[in-house]
Amino acid sequence: MIACGALAGHVRQIAARRGWAVEVYPLAPLLHNRPALIAAEVEAVVEAARGRHRRLAVAYADCGTYGALDAVCERHGLARLRGEHCYDVFAGPDARKLAEEEPGTYFLTDYLVRTFHRSVVAELGLDRYPGLRDAYFAHYRRAVWLAQLPTPELRALAVRAAELLGLPLVVRETGDENLELGLRELLEPGS
Repeated sequence: MIACGALAGHVRQIAARRGWAVEVYPLAPLLHNRPALIAAEVEAVVEAARGRHRRLAVAYADCGTYGALDAVCERHGLARLRGEHCYDVFAGPDARKLAEEEPGTYFLTDYLVRTFHRSVVAELGLDRYPGLRDAYFAHYRRAVWLAQLPTPELRALAVRAAELLGLPLVVRETGDENLELGLRELLEPGS
C-alpha cells in the first residue's frame, strides 16, 4: 500500500485490526503542500516495489493532483482511495456538505492537528511572518476538525490551531470507518 504519510498510521492500525497482510510505503505528508509532486513520488514507489508484491494499491485521494495521480494509477493498473481530499476519505459525503454549507471551511484531521506547527505554521512561514496569516486565511470562516480519535490532547491542539488561524472551531467526530471501508475496497475487491 503506497500511502500518504498523513494516512499511513491509520492504514497500519486498520490493517492490523483487520488481519490484512499489508506493507505500507508512506510518502512524505508534506507533499500536500506541493501536490504537483505526488504523482511522480507514487510512480517512483510503484517502480521500486512492483516485483516484490502480488498487488499494489494507493492510499491517497486525488489530493490536489488534478488527475495526475489517476493517470499514474491507470498506467500501472492500481486502485486508489475515492475522493478529492483526505477529508473525503475520513468524512465521506459529509465533507462536501460541510464545504457547501460554508465554503470558507478550513479542514483539519488528527494528523494535521498533531503537526500543525510544522505542516502549516512553519511551511507557510507564519512563524517568521505572522502577518501573512490574514493574507492566507482571510476568506476562511471556520475550522472543522474531522476527528478520528478525539482525545483531550488532540482537542486542545485543534483549539490551538483554530486560534492561530483566528477561526472558530467545529468538531465532527468521524472515526476511521470511512477510511477502513475505502481500504477494504482496495484490498478485498468485490467484497
